Amino acid sequence: GKLKRKQLHQLWSLDTATAPRTDYTIGIDSIEKMVAKMKEKPWPIYKVKVGIPGDLEMVAALRKHTDAVLRVDANAGWTLEEALEKIPALKDLGVEFVEQPLAKDNWEGMKELYKQSPLPLFADEACVSQADVKKCYQHFHGINIKLTKCSGITPARNMITEAKSLGMQVMVGCMNESSVGTAAIAQLAPMLDHVDMDGPLLLARDIAAGVQFDNGKIIYNNEPGLGLTMQEF
Repeated sequence: GKLKRKQLHQLWSLDTATAPRTDYTIGIDSIEKMVAKMKEKPWPIYKVKVGIPGDLEMVAALRKHTDAVLRVDANAGWTLEEALEKIPALKDLGVEFVEQPLAKDNWEGMKELYKQSPLPLFADEACVSQADVKKCYQHFHGINIKLTKCSGITPARNMITEAKSLGMQVMVGCMNESSVGTAAIAQLAPMLDHVDMDGPLLLARDIAAGVQFDNGKIIYNNEPGLGLTMQEF
């Protein structure tokens, strides 16, 4: 990209206007602190961490204070029985989808939950590499790819292509990482249904400047390659 003075998405002829808005993560805390964090960061889409006792009450409390899209990530914290009980209630609260409801190796449980869930289910811990994509088919409705887990942009593109060929939705997520990581995600964003790239927003200090966000919308700059400029400290 830098040699041709273009960003990767331009070399791939992707339309950035189709890139989804990123969500903003609300981590597990007391209900009061979770509500306060949400109010401090008005955003169109929130990803709420769940998977503990009392998590329905947490989501219900947040819903009272926002009409934003809510999606939840159970981080493999539920049993099948808990998921079957909680997911219909989450649907009633207007939740969009559920990420990794069961343990990553509970394929039998996921097969049953896939049949019964009223909400789409996304694999995270269960889908690390391209070899996992086909295993997730008919166990999950979509996959969440982490570039730091799958080894980078090229493997991620291969995973996106395979998942789409199976009729699955695709999301790319981030860890608590700097703009170096999210700049790479941004290049793939026009290929995605959903994106979770709020890592730099959760840092006290970033090591680089890359894409910016306007109410969740990805704002690309004109720098070539990944569009990165390293910060000086």
